[in-house]
Amino acid sequence: MTTEREPLRVVLIGPECTGKTWLAADLAGHYTVPWSTEFARTFVDVHPRPVEFEDVDAIGRGQVLSEDRAIDRARQRGSAMIIHDTDLVSTWVYSRHYYGDCPGWIAAAAAQRLADLYLLHDIDAPWIGDGFQRIQPERRGDLYELFASTLRELGAHVERVAGDWAARRARAVAAIDDRLRSR
Repeated sequence: MTTEREPLRVVLIGPECTGKTWLAADLAGHYTVPWSTEFARTFVDVHPRPVEFEDVDAIGRGQVLSEDRAIDRARQRGSAMIIHDTDLVSTWVYSRHYYGDCPGWIAAAAAQRLADLYLLHDIDAPWIGDGFQRIQPERRGDLYELFASTLRELGAHVERVAGDWAARRARAVAAIDDRLRSR
C-alpha cells in the first residue's frame, strides 16, 4: 500500500548537543516511521579528526544520500511521514558558522529540498562533549540565531523545541500531529 502524497518530511534541527538524535529516534519509534541520521556524525566516525572546509562537499552529498534513502524507505512502506535527524539546511548553516563559506550547490539544494516541518531545538539542553562532533559550547547561542534566521529566510515552517526532555518530546509530538492534521 502506498500513499498518494509524498511523506511529510520532519527535520530536527539546531545547534550541537540539543537532543536532536535522541528525539529523532524516539519520534520515529513513536510514529513507526523511517528516519535518517545526521551524515556529519557518520563522516566524523569514519574520519576521526576535526572537520575541515574541504570536507563540507562530501558531508553535503552524504547528507542528501542519507535523506533520500530514508525517503525511499518511507515511500516503499507507504508511510505518511519521515523523520530526519538534520538535513542539508544544517550542513549549510554549520559550514557558514565554522568556515564563513559553503559550497554553492548546498545552499541551492537546501532551499529546493526544504522540509514540511522543522523542529528547531533551543540551547537549554545540557552540553555533553563528543570529541570532534561537538566543539563550541560557548557559541551555541550564535548558532541558534543562525539556524533561526536561515529558516526564516527560507520561509520554512518552524516550531521551537525547548525545555526538559519530556517537554521537548511533547512539543515535537504536538507540532507533528498538528501538521499531519493540516495536510
